[in-house]
Amino acid sequence: MRKPGDFLESGMTESVNEKADVMKVPVPNLALGMYVAAIDHQGRVNITNPGQIKDRQAIDKLVRNGIEYVWVDVERSAPECGLRPKQEPEKIIRLTRDQSQEKAKRLMSEAKDLVKKVLSETFEGKAVKVEPFEALADKMLESVMLDADAFKCISALRSKDAYLLEHSINVAFLLVTFGRYLKLKRSVLKQLAVGGILHDIGKVRVNNRILHKPGRLTPEEFEHMKLHQVYAQEILAETEDLSQISRDVCLMHHEKLDGKGYPNGLKGEEISLHGRMSCIVDIFDALTATRCYKEAMSPAAAFKILLSLTPFHLDEKLVYEFIRCVGIYPVGSLVQLSDGRIGIVWEAKDRDALHPVLKTFYSVKHKHYTEVTMVDLLKSDLFIERGVSPSSLDVDPTPFY
Repeated sequence: MRKPGDFLESGMTESVNEKADVMKVPVPNLALGMYVAAIDHQGRVNITNPGQIKDRQAIDKLVRNGIEYVWVDVERSAPECGLRPKQEPEKIIRLTRDQSQEKAKRLMSEAKDLVKKVLSETFEGKAVKVEPFEALADKMLESVMLDADAFKCISALRSKDAYLLEHSINVAFLLVTFGRYLKLKRSVLKQLAVGGILHDIGKVRVNNRILHKPGRLTPEEFEHMKLHQVYAQEILAETEDLSQISRDVCLMHHEKLDGKGYPNGLKGEEISLHGRMSCIVDIFDALTATRCYKEAMSPAAAFKILLSLTPFHLDEKLVYEFIRCVGIYPVGSLVQLSDGRIGIVWEAKDRDALHPVLKTFYSVKHKHYTEVTMVDLLKSDLFIERGVSPSSLDVDPTPFY
C-alpha cells in the first residue's frame, strides 16, 4: 500500500481505487475512527492532514468545505468503525478419546516402523539420519500436548516380542512427559524425544543370543551387553546434526552419580540434567515392561526400586519429581477398586493422583468380567485400594485398552 503522501493530485483516482485496503467513501457515511488518507475534491485527490476521525466536528468541517468524498484507509481505521469484516474465531478441533487413541496407535506404529528401519540400516553400516526422527519427535510432541492420556494408554500395551522397539519409543515419550512437567522448552523436549528413540541404537551390534536371552545374563554376557554403549558412541560419532542433548540421552543413561556406571564412568555434575533424566526413565520403563523372562512390575513397585537407587546411582530430587510427574497410578496402569473391580486408569489430566477416571472391566471378587463402566472417582464413594500388575490377573486386560 502507498503512503498517503505518495498519491498525486490528479489522475490518480483509479490507482487509489485499485488498492484493496483503500476505499472511496461519501462524507455523510463517515464514522468516528475511520482513517482519512486523502480527500476527493471535484475529481482531484489531495492529501491534507491524513488521520483518524476523532470527532463529529471533523466531518462537519469536510461538509462545510464542500467535500463530497474521501479516501479511507481500511487497515489504519479503528476496528469498531465497522470497515473490517469480523473474523470468525479460529475453530479448535477437539478429538474424542477414541479418535485420540486411534491417532496414538498410528503414531506408535509409525514410530516402530522407523526404529526398525533405522536399526536395520545401522546394522548394515549405514549412517543414521536425524531428520526422520525429528519429524517423528514433532508428532510425538503434538500427541502429548493434545491428549497425553491417549498415548499413555497405547504405550501401556506391551508386547514381549517387540521390547527393543517399544522401549525406545516409550523412553522418548516419558522423557517428553517428564521434560514438560519440568517446564523445559519445546525445542529441548524435541531433542529429548530424538535421544530417547535412539538411546539403544548400539544394541544392533550386540550378539542376538545375548540380547534376547530369556533369563538373567552371566557376568561375561553382561560385559558384552554393556558394549552396546561403546557401539553407540561409534555410531553417533558418524551421525551428523544430532544435538548435544540427544547425545547425552543416548550416551549417559547407564552412567551413575557415584561414577560406577558406563561407558565413561561419569560422576556427579559430569552427568547433565538430560542424562540424569534418561537414567530414571530408562530404568522405570524396563521395570514396567513385560519381557520373555519376566512379568511387568506395577508402577508403584518400580518407584520403590528407583528410590532405592538414590542417591548413589540416581538423582534423588529428580526421582521424586518423576514420581510426581507420572503419578502413583499412571494413565494406562491397572488398579483395584474398593468394591473388587479392576480398572484401567483412563484419564488423569487436571486431577489429583487418587481421583482419576477408571475404565472397569473385571471383578476379582467374583472372578468374572463385568460390564465395561467408566468410574469417575471425583464423583464416587469408591477408592483405589492398590495398584495391580497385569501378570497378577487371571485375565488379559489388553482388549479393554
